[in-house]
Amino acid sequence: MGLDEDALDYHREDPPGKIEIATTKPTNTQRDLSLAYSPGVAAPCLAIEEEPEDAYTYTTKGNMVGVVSNGSAVLGLGDIGAQAAKPVMEGKGVLFKRFADIDVFDIELDFTEPEDMIGATRALEPTFGGINLEDIKAPECFEIEEALREETDIPVFHDDQHGTAIISGAALLNAVEIAGKDLEDLEIVFSGAGASAIASARFYVSLGARAENITMCDSSGVITEARAAAGEVNEYKREFASDTEEASLEEAMEGSDVFVGLSVPDIVSEEMVRSMNSDPIVFAMANPDPEITYPEAKDAREDTVIMATGRSDYPNMVNNVLGFPFIFRGALDVRATEINEEMKVAAAEALADLAKRDVPDAVRSAYDDQPLQFGPDYIIPKPVDPRVLFEVAPAVARAAVESGAAREDFDVTQYVAELEARLGKSREMMRVISDKAKSDPKRVVLAEGDDEKIIRAAYQLDDEGIAEPVLVGDEDTILRTADRIGLDFDPEIVDPDEPECEVYADRLFELRQRKGITRREAADLIREDNYLASVMVECGDADAMLTGLTHDYPSALRPPLQVIGTAPDAEHAAGVYMLTFKNRVVFCADTTVNQDPNEEVLAGVTQRAAELAHRFNVKPRAALLSYSDFGSVDNEGTRKPRRAARQLREDPDVDFPVDGEMQADTAVLEEALQGTYEFAELDDPANVLVFPNLEAGNIGYKLLQRLGGAEAIGPMLTGMAKPVHVLQRGDEVKDIVNLASVAVVDAQENEAITPGAIGETEARATGDDD
Repeated sequence: MGLDEDALDYHREDPPGKIEIATTKPTNTQRDLSLAYSPGVAAPCLAIEEEPEDAYTYTTKGNMVGVVSNGSAVLGLGDIGAQAAKPVMEGKGVLFKRFADIDVFDIELDFTEPEDMIGATRALEPTFGGINLEDIKAPECFEIEEALREETDIPVFHDDQHGTAIISGAALLNAVEIAGKDLEDLEIVFSGAGASAIASARFYVSLGARAENITMCDSSGVITEARAAAGEVNEYKREFASDTEEASLEEAMEGSDVFVGLSVPDIVSEEMVRSMNSDPIVFAMANPDPEITYPEAKDAREDTVIMATGRSDYPNMVNNVLGFPFIFRGALDVRATEINEEMKVAAAEALADLAKRDVPDAVRSAYDDQPLQFGPDYIIPKPVDPRVLFEVAPAVARAAVESGAAREDFDVTQYVAELEARLGKSREMMRVISDKAKSDPKRVVLAEGDDEKIIRAAYQLDDEGIAEPVLVGDEDTILRTADRIGLDFDPEIVDPDEPECEVYADRLFELRQRKGITRREAADLIREDNYLASVMVECGDADAMLTGLTHDYPSALRPPLQVIGTAPDAEHAAGVYMLTFKNRVVFCADTTVNQDPNEEVLAGVTQRAAELAHRFNVKPRAALLSYSDFGSVDNEGTRKPRRAARQLREDPDVDFPVDGEMQADTAVLEEALQGTYEFAELDDPANVLVFPNLEAGNIGYKLLQRLGGAEAIGPMLTGMAKPVHVLQRGDEVKDIVNLASVAVVDAQENEAITPGAIGETEARATGDDD
């Protein structure tokens, strides 16, 4: 099937359309319903009647946007009417929710006259925190937006105008920087004089361009003062009428620096691009086909052509989804009365700045691992980059406060944390750890230091003040890689081949000479990144260690176990995953180390997992799992977790509730714990789940992750004398940064400064017979 047939099936599939309304409060009991509706709903009604601003407290208004259209100018389709425009408006609602967690009602109005649109939309103000006008033809769209901005006290934003202006404005800021030109000196030519073109020209002036340097062309050629005086153009086009003789688009482009196309396909030739000044900027944004294709514009000249289009199959797509969700997010969250010019400029500048930063692996993967790096082919971020929310929304909110448009102030650190929580519990939890890490950064040695991902993670750790990274690897390789990927970074590097590392070989020999290691073998081993990093931590030259990105788990774990060992109060290390669901967090152990633990090991694993939960500001409630509930099956397998739970309950130093053995559903269901098993020590569902063996733990966390929709952070290694964490092969940069953050917090709280006993522990954990 073709795209059209696929799209029809997509929209037809039951339930039809793309959006639905979901409840956010319980509706399970008679009392729930009496609170949601009559008689309880009267209380918030009366509160709002007395204080209208309380609508933001008691209703969805503060997170609700109305997408309003009459379908008179639907992109690529023209005037198709209100009813036919509904799929587009529903789609707009999907983007608001997907990218900024904003709820939307789409409102299609069967009106053609501006005054009717104004009156109907104005009457919706009590319902919405903001209005997004969409697909309304020019020049009526100008009149409608201007009137609503004057007559309402909520943000009104015509995305067809301002969205294109802001995103292309961000691209222009970076294009000018790359080309080495000044905004105020640019000669800018527009092809197209509709709503988006006029709004973009106005916005470029706000960014620093000069209005007298802008030449605007419509289908009749350059808009001149003579044409304006003759009444050939409307009042909005007249704003950019040039004091010049009539000319064609081709003539206007000669000697220009920037071409901005918001018109029709295939009207710009390679010869017209060649007539522009050196290193021209070409924004050909007609959709679906641009004024000139990307390959044609690039091939037209020998120098650098910085090109942007409205298409996803070319670099530098000017996509409005980079703007409207995040601009409204920032505006709603400070209860702004408008979206003013300062807020738009702040959004463009935030986008431009973000394009200069290292791109997350998930974004690269979404674009087939393209080399997304600041330069002519990457001047604006990609729409799927989750950081856009954290950069643009706070910038817009701050601008609203500073310009006087906000009704509420905000703390930027707290606000970013709230935004991260909107994108998932895992981000909220990692914010707790990263904030702790930033309060007292520690030296973290990264064993596989010449790997590109490790270098990028080290840059981020340093740039964000999370840690002081130390890279183990070949210095020349590391520096070349950092330069190639555009990182302005002067990392600390420990090269295993340098003579200075002999002292670490001496220490390794001292530690392992009675384990069959000669001095020569120690010198050879210290050239391996894992052994060198382990000895650095053991000696105190680093506070924590990360490894495992390019090694299998047992191979990565063996050197730190041999060199650093377990903590004095822990005979065994254990691997813990934190799994985050929408409204729940659980810690799963042991998932990576101990194959068949006895009751003492299970008890120790439980204690370490509970300590880890504390570091995430989670009060642990531990359940030791089995296929039996509290003795319903009695054999050696069920006795182990039962005895471990009893051992922990009887330990006066254990300060968290723990019970078992119990089945997994018993552990996580409140009804079971407060009903059938009301005698259990857990009053609420467990959030630390300890599996009876490695096989169960590994299978269990992966099923929860893949089928339960949980996000997994880890594995986090517990029980070591000093902080060590082992990455998984294929981990992304964010995973490396997350584990390094955990390692820093471990180092902050670590009181064990001498290695523990290692011999038997190694054998149990890794199969190493020394």
